[in-house]
Amino acid sequence: QVQLVESGGGLVQAGGSLRLSCAASGSIFRINVMAWYRQAPGKQRDLVAAISSGGITNYADSVKGRFTISRDNAKNTVYLQMNSLKPEDTAVYYCKCLSAAAISYWGQGTQVTVSS
Repeated sequence: QVQLVESGGGLVQAGGSLRLSCAASGSIFRINVMAWYRQAPGKQRDLVAAISSGGITNYADSVKGRFTISRDNAKNTVYLQMNSLKPEDTAVYYCKCLSAAAISYWGQGTQVTVSS
């Protein structure tokens, strides 16, 4: 069984910063892609950023230049550094891992609220 445990969400004022973490544990041999998604109330879940095992990154246009995704392969952990936060970044942020066996695992989500 694989578990993803997220942390780092919270309430911050516009212009502030937060750092999210997601640690994968359990019976997972190798993780290919680690990613962050977010879902605002009444909206679909959208990709925020992704990173391959080799460090290749991909970002949504709305967060480019403000968010940085990184990972520690030895710890099976992915991070999302979020700077210059805006009220429209308010959402539940979910971690997702794609294993070498092409199985997706999701975290439970962490709330990020940005006040204006």
